[in-house]
Amino acid sequence: MKVFYRGERVVLVWDGLSAHWSRAMRAWVAEQDWLTLERLPAYAPELNPVELLWSSLKKRELANLAGDHLADVADATEQGIHRINHNPQPTTAMVLPHPHRTHHPPTTPTELTKRSVVS
Repeated sequence: MKVFYRGERVVLVWDGLSAHWSRAMRAWVAEQDWLTLERLPAYAPELNPVELLWSSLKKRELANLAGDHLADVADATEQGIHRINHNPQPTTAMVLPHPHRTHHPPTTPTELTKRSVVS
């Protein structure tokens, strides 16, 4: 991230997963003058729409998956993202970026709005 945003200040919105807030992680973050963290609750789908994605994937494509390779998990995840992107019911559909495309973060409020997740 530091290389990608070279020379820019970054605000990272992180969920409250305990691994993100370990003593070692807090110490590392304290040394990064370019990085500001904002903490969300551990599970807050109304604030962190990716929670809905992971919930759906864990119930379907990743349920009881015991792949022999990391690629098996990646393939199942990609299948799940495809399923969600092509879901005709707008209440459960989410528009997600293709996993093999380069992501360019939005830079203006208009771009942020255009890239919002449909819920």
